[in-house]
Order: sequence, then structure tokens, then C-alpha cells
Amino acid sequence: MEQQQVLKMIATELAIRPNQVKQVIELLDEGNTVPFIARYRKEVTGSLDEVQIKDIEDRHHYIQQLEQRKTEVIRLIDEQEKLTEDLQKAIMAATVLKKVEDLYRPYKQKRKTKATVAKAKGLEPLADWLTALHKDDPLAEAQKYVSGEVTGAEEALQGASDIIAERYADEPTMRDQIRKITWQQAKITTVVKKQQDDEKSVFEMYYDYEEPVLKIVPHRILAINRGEKEDILKVTITTPVDRIHQVMRQKWIVTSQSPSASYLESTIIDSYKRLIEPSIEREIRGELTEKAENQAIHIFSENLKNLLLQPPLKGKYVLGLDPAYRTGCKLAVVDDTGKLLEISVIYPHPPKAKLEAAKEVFLKILQDYPIDIIAIGNGTASRESETFVAETLKDSASKAAYVIVNEAGASVYSASEVARDEFPDLQVEQRSAVSIARRLQDPLAELVKIEPKAVGVGQYQHDVTQKKLIASLDFVVETAVNQVGVDVNTASSSLLQHVSGLSKTVAENIVNLRSENGRFTARTQLKKIPRLGAKTYEQAIGFLRITNAKNPLDGTGIHPESYTLAKNILQQVSLKTADIGTKKAEEALASLTIAELAADNAVGEITIKDVLDMLMKPMRDPRDAFPQPLLKKDVLKMEDLQIGMELQGTVRNVVDFGAFVDIGVKQDGLVHISKLKKGFVKHPLDVVALGDIVTVWVDQIDAQKGRIALTMLEKTTESTK
Repeated sequence: MEQQQVLKMIATELAIRPNQVKQVIELLDEGNTVPFIARYRKEVTGSLDEVQIKDIEDRHHYIQQLEQRKTEVIRLIDEQEKLTEDLQKAIMAATVLKKVEDLYRPYKQKRKTKATVAKAKGLEPLADWLTALHKDDPLAEAQKYVSGEVTGAEEALQGASDIIAERYADEPTMRDQIRKITWQQAKITTVVKKQQDDEKSVFEMYYDYEEPVLKIVPHRILAINRGEKEDILKVTITTPVDRIHQVMRQKWIVTSQSPSASYLESTIIDSYKRLIEPSIEREIRGELTEKAENQAIHIFSENLKNLLLQPPLKGKYVLGLDPAYRTGCKLAVVDDTGKLLEISVIYPHPPKAKLEAAKEVFLKILQDYPIDIIAIGNGTASRESETFVAETLKDSASKAAYVIVNEAGASVYSASEVARDEFPDLQVEQRSAVSIARRLQDPLAELVKIEPKAVGVGQYQHDVTQKKLIASLDFVVETAVNQVGVDVNTASSSLLQHVSGLSKTVAENIVNLRSENGRFTARTQLKKIPRLGAKTYEQAIGFLRITNAKNPLDGTGIHPESYTLAKNILQQVSLKTADIGTKKAEEALASLTIAELAADNAVGEITIKDVLDMLMKPMRDPRDAFPQPLLKKDVLKMEDLQIGMELQGTVRNVVDFGAFVDIGVKQDGLVHISKLKKGFVKHPLDVVALGDIVTVWVDQIDAQKGRIALTMLEKTTESTK
């Protein structure tokens, strides 16, 4: 495809201008990162965000692969001396890989098939004769091909039919038509194979299930796939066979008067059943799975983004509690900077149940340290630990509140090399308690130490292509880190390596130099970091902040390339760099006109606005816009719940069919998609996000199964009576 055609195609698909696509591709080709382009090249791209830029990058990569495949296919067909001008044009005009493969299919070198065997016996001319629908007797014509390898006329006709069947299966136009009919009219059908293996009846709804292919939703596809993989379900695509046979007859049997017509009729049935149907079914199952995986990855990515961007609780002393039964609850006290002050273990629960001793240790910690918040992990024994904390706080003068913290991935971190380096003298379980405390203080800084897929905030994440999942989640982490920015004097190498342009090696070099020489006082000092070259410096430096730097601009998100502009703006209202962030500066800068500043400095208005914002609020944290965690002082039991009861809760997970909300009892409640708000909801993510604090009402309680149904629709109690 011509470059302009490529740009137009991507622009149309992503609903942006071709020039924006062109600029992004050029910036990427120059070695710029997605976060850098999104933040510091807004004038060039028209303020495209990270997701839009990544979509352009991915789509452009796909088209490059498509063009390479077209070239390869044309070469392979040409080597067979079968390339025609029309075929070459059709291949070059294809906009998807599937179309290219359909066109190449008739020319693809096949391993041994019934058709290749028949061709080797010299039966291809007989196949041509049959498809020409002659009026002569096929058996008489077939008799001419009886020889040493062909023992009779019927065998000759069968071989010719095998050749024709393969031709029919490979014909691209008909294949595409059959594919469309199948998509529109086929049904996915499941039946149980080994019910005894489904001990918890997880797949019960699919024991005898049927749904149109066009309507089945992604999470059901992944559930069916898992049931099939575990050999509990048998899955088939039920196709409109009669309709497809009719379409094939209309194309290939133009007259029923020929004696050959009956042979072609049988060949059509064989071609579809043996060659076309299994292939199309594999394609459809593959596409359904791909769409379902993409949806699952999208859900996981959105949930992870919202988890990473949970607001930090700055300046708080936190007591982290990693709950457990047999091994006891591990306690970790961290100060307002995240420094570990004390580690301990208590046994308030069976089997040891040393309740009084546990209370004594707990109360002493509250007495010895100015604990603001107790962070309780939401794993095993979480609710029992919550009850213990709530009851013990009543016997204390402490004003501390407690909060349930999602501890997903804490055990992965605890056993990791990063954790061993940080706390070589602690046991695995003790490191978990520290992680739980710190992820309340600064979720982003702590969660980046964990492999993203280990943070269980999705659906069916173990059933999707892991390479795609990891790539998507890594992009989410990178985007979140760069949106927030990083304090280069406190950040771990785990956090630094997600900064635009920085590799793991460079991140470690920054930490090593900081350990040797003390804190950085200027951004320019980072130029001395081994393996941090000029291009890397350009890509990373705007996201690296130095608090209390010699130059106050080094503590902002303003890129050094805009320092002169920033100083010019400050001079215009008689301010110095030392004034930035003050109320005086905010009032003075607010009086300036963006359009006039842009004209005076020959800079775009978008850049002017960004620089002004950062001069007025240099310490602004995008996470502050998200809801603070829900702090509690007392505990709620499942027996306390009543239908219609109003509660506040924290959204812990969002899936295709609804949202799970922590309302303070042992089991999270489910708000079904139909109960999120009045009217149609396309997807739960359109209404709620992970970490949201929501008001819910108890809709149904199933104490036996431990299930709670919630609603966000007020005045629905009548329907539940």
C-alpha cells in the first residue's frame, strides 16, 4: 500500500486525522517513547494520549507485517509460474492477513492429501472434464484413465472428485461467503462429557447449552474454552449446512442436465464436511477466543490502571497486618517514609488462638508508635483479623482506623529477588506485611515490584495468551508511572525502570550512584549515569523529579527543553523560579492569557497551558483525583445484613457481568451489570472503576453459598420481597 493509503486507513480506523498518524509514526521511528510523545509532543500529535499513540504503533506494525506477507506470497506464487495480473492486484489490495492467506491457499504447497495422491495418478484432466459438465457418460470418460495405478473407473472418478473437493475448499470467494454465512447463522453448542470431574458444578450452565455465535459474550467463550480444556465439555459449532450446500451448488452446478452433476453434488457435500467445515470452525473458534482474550486483557488492564493510580496516603504511619491462621498474623510498622521500624507475629486465631497475648503485642505497638492506619490484607483469615483489630482498638487510646487492602501479588513479591534485596533478614511472610503497609502508603511504588499478571484484578487471566497479557499490562504500568512521575531520590530501581527510556540496568545505575554519592540535587547530574545517553536523557528526564533541587524547575514535570519558556513566563509577572507553587505565583500566573503567551514566545498554546499548570501546581499528583480508601473503625458480619440495607463499599474487581464490592463482610458482594444504574449499560467499566467508593443496597443473601447480591439502584427492595 502507498504511504498515504496506510495513513488514511489507520486514521479512519482510529477516528483521528491522517497527519496525526504521520507525525506519530515519524516520532516513533526517531526513537521516542510513547509516554514522551504523549506528554511532551502534544503540539505535534494534536494532544493524542498514550492509548491512541500505542494503537497507532500497533496498527502500523500490523500493516508492515501485512505488506511483508503480501510480498512473500506474490514471490511464492510467481515461482510456480501461476501469478496473473489480476491475482497480484487482488493480493496487493487486501487489507487483512486472512484475505491474503485465502488468495494464497490454492497455491500453497500441501503435504500428502487425497487430492495430491489423485493428481500423482494423472487424474487432474478427469477432474477438469467433470467440472465442465459435459453431456457424455462420466463412467465412459473415467474408463480412459484406468491404468496400473488406477484399477477401475469408479476409483478414477473418486480421485477426480477428491481433486475437485480440494479446489472447492480453496476457492477464496466461496470460502469467504461460507465464512460469512457461518458467522451470521451458526450456533455454538456445548454438552457435558465428564460431569463427575466438575466437582463444584462450575460449568453446570454449559452441560446442555446453545447460543448464536454472533451473540455470545466474551466471558462465556473463555468459560467454555476452559471447560473444554479440562475435558468436562464438548464444544461444537452447529452450522447451517443446507444453506451452505445450496450456495455451493448455485456456483458450481450451473446445469443439472449433465450426468456429471450428481458427482459434483456428492463432491460438494464431501468438500464441505471434510475440508471446509472443520477449517471454518477452527477459524471462528479462534476469532471468538481472540476477541474474548482481548476483552479479558482490556478488563485486566483497566482494573490494573485504576489499582496503580489509587491515591497514596502520604505522611502516615502504617501498621501492616498479613493475616493467617496456622502461621499467625505478621505485623510490620512502617513510618511516614515507608521505612520499616518493627516486625512481629501474633496468633489471635485457631489453631494456636493466643488471643490475650496477641492483644498485648498489638496494643503495645499502638502505644509505641503514632499509628494512623492499620492495613489488613484481604487474604485468608482477613475478616477474622478485621474483627480482632476492631475489638482491640476499643481497648486502646489510639485514634487509628483500619482498612482492608488488596494483597494480590504480595506473596509473589515476598519471594522475589527484589524483596530479598530489600529485606534480606526477613522471612517471606514478614515481607508480605511490609508490602501490605507500603501499598497503602504508595500503591504505585509498591505494586511495580510485582509482576503485573500476579495482581489478580481481572477475569480468566490464566486462560488468555500470556505474551499478549504481559505486553498489555507492562504498557499500563509504564503509562501509570510516567503520568505520576518519579522522585529520583527515593524511587526504587523497580519503579525507575518503568520510566520512559530507562532500562533495568540504567535504573540500577541510578540507585547505585545515589547510594555512593548521596541524593541528587540537579537533573543534569543524571547525565553522568553510566549508559544514560543523550537520547535516553531526553526521553526520561521530564518524568524524573528532584524535590528541593537547586533549580526548583527540576522538581516539576516541566521538561528542561522548556525551561527558557518557563522562565520567560515567570519574568512576565515579575516572579522567580523560587516562587513557583506559591499562592502568589498561582494568582499572578492565572492572570496571563494563553493565546498572548503563545504568540509572544512563538510556542503552541498546548505547551503554554501545560507549563502554566505545572508552574502553578508543581506538586500536583493525578492520583489525588481518585477516591481515598474507605477507612473503618468497626466490623460487619454477614448475619448483620438485611435485604434493602444501605452500605458503602469499595469496588475490588470489575468483570464483564458486573462489579465485586467489598462491603466489610467475609465475601465481596456482586453488583450485576443490570443493577449498576437505570437504563442500558454496555459494560460495567462505563459506570464503575476499581477502587471506587460506592453506595449499594443489599439485594439478595445466600448464606449457604456465601453469596451476596447487591444493587446500586435505590428503591429496589419491592422486587426482592
